[in-house]
Amino acid sequence: MATTSESYLLLVRDTTPEVYETMSPDERRKALDRWNAWVDGMAERGKLRDGQPLQSGGRLISGARGQRVTDGPFAESKEVTGGFAIIEVESRARAIELARQFLAIHAKVMGPSYAMDSEVRQMFPATEFSHKTHELNV
Repeated sequence: MATTSESYLLLVRDTTPEVYETMSPDERRKALDRWNAWVDGMAERGKLRDGQPLQSGGRLISGARGQRVTDGPFAESKEVTGGFAIIEVESRARAIELARQFLAIHAKVMGPSYAMDSEVRQMFPATEFSHKTHELNV
């Protein structure tokens, strides 16, 4: 029986960026090595479709016609969106499980004072999205 897969976006937020700033280069390398091993394993199993770390900063475009552009990250924010992954899995439960694995990797390397969270969002299939944008005349 064939298994169907669903696409999910994992947004990863660093909720204690000050902890990362105090890490030694060796500690940062260990964290990166463990993260890369996880990513490589996901890619080898065909679960990772895309993903990238994000640079700090950014711009927020808002208003009905995008007339306002403000710099980010924003002073009121206590977290930094650090990256994303697009995964292909069998279910939402599996997507949540993989997000937990990713967070656990960081907790093991960086210690109990380091905190992250991950938002798990199911993506529309491309054909469904295309149909919806056509309905909106986009």
